[in-house]
Amino acid sequence: MGRTEHLLVFRGILRDEALQDLLWIMEHYEEGCPEAEEKLAGAAGSLIRFEEEYGLSGNLWQNYIAWLLVNDENVFSRACEIKGTPEGSIARLAMRDLSVIKSWFTFPMARTGHFLHAAFMEEMTDYQCSGGGKLYSGRIRDRIMVLSRQLAQAADTSEFYFALVSFYHGFGVGKFGLHKAFRLSHEEFGRMEIEPIRNIAHVRLEDLVGYELQKQKLIENTEAFLEGRPANNCLLFGDAGTGKSSSIKGILNRYFDRGLRIVELYKHQFRDLNQLISRLKNRNYRFIIYMDDLSFEEFETEYKYLKAVIEGGLEKKPDNILIYATSNRRHMIRENMTDNLEQHDLHKGDTIQEKMSLAMRFGCTIYFGSPDKKEFRNIVKVLAERNGLDVPEEELLLEANKWELSHGGMSGRTAQQFITYMQGKPAADRPAENG
Repeated sequence: MGRTEHLLVFRGILRDEALQDLLWIMEHYEEGCPEAEEKLAGAAGSLIRFEEEYGLSGNLWQNYIAWLLVNDENVFSRACEIKGTPEGSIARLAMRDLSVIKSWFTFPMARTGHFLHAAFMEEMTDYQCSGGGKLYSGRIRDRIMVLSRQLAQAADTSEFYFALVSFYHGFGVGKFGLHKAFRLSHEEFGRMEIEPIRNIAHVRLEDLVGYELQKQKLIENTEAFLEGRPANNCLLFGDAGTGKSSSIKGILNRYFDRGLRIVELYKHQFRDLNQLISRLKNRNYRFIIYMDDLSFEEFETEYKYLKAVIEGGLEKKPDNILIYATSNRRHMIRENMTDNLEQHDLHKGDTIQEKMSLAMRFGCTIYFGSPDKKEFRNIVKVLAERNGLDVPEEELLLEANKWELSHGGMSGRTAQQFITYMQGKPAADRPAENG
């Protein structure tokens, strides 16, 4: 077995406690000491929890090493993500490390269980997960299991190496490679962290009824961005509940496989914008910084940070980052009647221009208006059909009209809430077909 202390490029994975215990067992299991039995049971328990949380099945030991490798952001894995197959010393050092890791990967762990009378180790080589897992989507889970099998079947270190390089370049490395969306947090000492959002609603653009021109404009801007053509920061504005946020979620789900990622940012975090951009600009992904329901009162000045980043600061915004925002207000910063009264401000034009300047820095603006009665009824009928709601059309639309009058008016959100309400009613209480 290769010497763990000689790892250089992939040295970061040695910090993992379960891996440390299992490597120790591989070195000492033949001594038959009680410590080996205890470490084996503890490590096996950790691997079982890992498999269940991530929804993985198969060889626990191999899946675990594959997972450590796809999450290890080092100079080699980052180079693979950006360039494909690196050259030079870093490639040779990585090959050397992977020859060691391959020896772990193919180590017959069942032998340790037999030697230490731990019958449970046989189950570890063909583990069947009880459910789908909570921390990864099925797509990501499957990718890791495919990689695990490829590494296990590699005939030599070179094949092992190129299977991993292919994964890094095709899917990326670490959290950005394995997740769609992220948010910011701050640790105890104030360090900014970018955290994955693990549970994303799988909204499709097709789920939004109507608004075809608006969706097409958003698609065209996003595809230009993904293809490296000039693209604009985008503001989706208009009435509440009309699908602005859903459209951006749909864009993320449609283009995730083409390298699109989203980082959600709240206005109290605008001070972190420059630091966030510096973390994202050298990654091999296209990032949308997403700001939902953006609006400011007169006394709130955070928008000045955003203005400087969008257009006006000395540093050019990286080509792999755009800003998409939604707002119920066209100009986002509240205007007062006094803004139009010259006696209250000798430079009223300056005041108005300042309040409009943020919206003017979004090159792509898309308006989402509330549907009229005909459009609202169509949305209700389409959603009812999609959800298998078997209610006579006349009764359905009558109930929908009653619902919207007491729930905020006609909008796509109101229609969806109405359909949810109807689905939740006992079947006996729903209007039935005549005859």
